[in-house]
Amino acid sequence: MPHEHEVAPGGAEGRPSSGSAESALPEHGRPAADLLTELARLREADLPVRGGHVTAYVYDTGREAVHDLAATAFQEMLEVNCLDPTAFPSIVALERRIVSAVAGRLGGGTGIFTSGGTESIMLAVKGARDARPVAGRPRIVLPATAHPAFHKAAHYLGLDVDHVPVDAGFRADPSAVAAAITPDTVLVVASAPSYPQGVMDPVEEIARIAAAAGVLCHVDACVGGWVLPWLRDLGRPVPPFDLSVPGVTSISCDLHKYGYAPKGASVVLFADEAVRRAAYFASAEWPGYTVINAGVQSSKSAGPLGAAWATLNAVGAQGYRDLAATAMDTAERFIAGVAGIPGLRVLGDPAVPLVAVASDDPALDVFTIADEARARGWFFQPQLAYQGIPPNLHFTLTGVSDVDALLSALADAAKASRAAGPPDVPADLLDALAGLDLDTLDDAGFTGLLAAVGVDLDGGGPEMAVVNTVLNGLPPATREALLVRFLSALYAG
Repeated sequence: MPHEHEVAPGGAEGRPSSGSAESALPEHGRPAADLLTELARLREADLPVRGGHVTAYVYDTGREAVHDLAATAFQEMLEVNCLDPTAFPSIVALERRIVSAVAGRLGGGTGIFTSGGTESIMLAVKGARDARPVAGRPRIVLPATAHPAFHKAAHYLGLDVDHVPVDAGFRADPSAVAAAITPDTVLVVASAPSYPQGVMDPVEEIARIAAAAGVLCHVDACVGGWVLPWLRDLGRPVPPFDLSVPGVTSISCDLHKYGYAPKGASVVLFADEAVRRAAYFASAEWPGYTVINAGVQSSKSAGPLGAAWATLNAVGAQGYRDLAATAMDTAERFIAGVAGIPGLRVLGDPAVPLVAVASDDPALDVFTIADEARARGWFFQPQLAYQGIPPNLHFTLTGVSDVDALLSALADAAKASRAAGPPDVPADLLDALAGLDLDTLDDAGFTGLLAAVGVDLDGGGPEMAVVNTVLNGLPPATREALLVRFLSALYAG
């Protein structure tokens, strides 16, 4: 029952089982043309990565020459191993240049090039934990809208999370942050912006509170870090949010989002180089080569590094200003257009081209809208209800988003959704799922359970509106357990 990755039940069509002939390694190598043809066939069910019809996951400049250059640079660095910078000095040169470019726009500091926002956040949490040890179990203060990567980092690194609420505009509450800080708090988090509604947290206030308590403060600017500076250049009001803000001690910025580099490319910056060093890992406790890693991974391709450097330099500062202006203008036109669609409203006041749309009409179901849009060739990302925030649809808008076509698709999908009505979910299904002992089921048993409620991992099954409505009616812990089992069954074959 997918949500975060939105793997539709029909998306696994043609999925070979682990024991099928299709998955067996051939005795002799197959021709390249044959393999590329099969790869193209396997990708037929994938969402398109160009054209602007997918409003999540992908970022498109609309500049094919830039994408082609990035692919070439990726291939040039493909086999270079970032494990040992002394063996491949090109990775040091490229990382220095990328980190310097990002630091130049985000208030300075020193940093690390990573595979994405989750790794950047993981390193920020590790740096805070190890740079400022506490007597008890270390803790993080997180607003309700903070990215799950912080929960993942806490889970992996042995920290506890203290949640704080957001206000009516979905901004973190500084007074709640202050009240949540304890002697064991090692990190306070703010978002610039938070992903769900594109809303800026009050970074200055939160950083000031953290500094007064002697606690480090991380700003998650993974999605906003490479669009907010360019919007500021254009004269738009952008509140201070980066390392220039007193009390902000680290910040993350994804270059594979509004930097338009291929996945995965991100940077985490630290105001204090000692905290950056605390994010590193070293081990000499074995007889092999000495291990020293700046990031979570050891061996990894330098392809993303080369592609990110090429993309940054090919687009240039003026190119990013132009792309930011186009995306933000599109977002503002989209927000104005949503107001003209009966029953729909925008949540909060987006500071970047991220927009969340909810329904005020019980007869107009956002999950059904997503299905109707998918049938029309569009992907709108569903977001489940959480702590009083209603279920909604998320739209990430970029330089290629066609706002008129998007609004038309949304209006058509809403009209069809109203005619279809909310999903028909059996009244006792939620109770049954909430009380289910998942530990008694292996993957095959869980697959059979899914089939019993109409979800076929090999194709067919209900529309995603049914699945998301079921998930929406369950508490987060039950959602998580079901999603883990779904993913396990999906990959089990």
